Amino acid sequence: MSFRFITKSIHTYLIDYPVAIVLIVAAFLLKLGKSSPVALWLSVVTRVSLLLSAFTDHPTVLVRVIRDWLHLWVDRALGVVSITAPSTLHFTGLDAGYSWAFAAAVLLTTSALNAPEVSAAQRAYLDTRTPMRGSIGS
Repeated sequence: MSFRFITKSIHTYLIDYPVAIVLIVAAFLLKLGKSSPVALWLSVVTRVSLLLSAFTDHPTVLVRVIRDWLHLWVDRALGVVSITAPSTLHFTGLDAGYSWAFAAAVLLTTSALNAPEVSAAQRAYLDTRTPMRGSIGS
């Protein structure tokens, strides 16, 4: 059984747009930046970049500029920046925890849980396949 369930559609509709907005607002509500003012602004800048979906080859695009694979690699780079920022920029407490939690979520979403998009036609084909002769169970 595969745990990869985050398709391009789920990534766009349920993650990028709403999560980016919530995380930007949360940075201010949680009053990030107590250990370093850079923590707040790095948090906002990296979360704004989640809005790359507006320029990525998705159904909800404003302008098609960025390919989906590049969008995923930018997201992964943001995850790496968020992992290393607390150590390199000396964040502590909530600032560090927020950065690490974001990094873990982004890296899981774009790597371990990322699944290819399956069209309705492909799903229909997969549902009607018959087992090959000589395969197990035939």
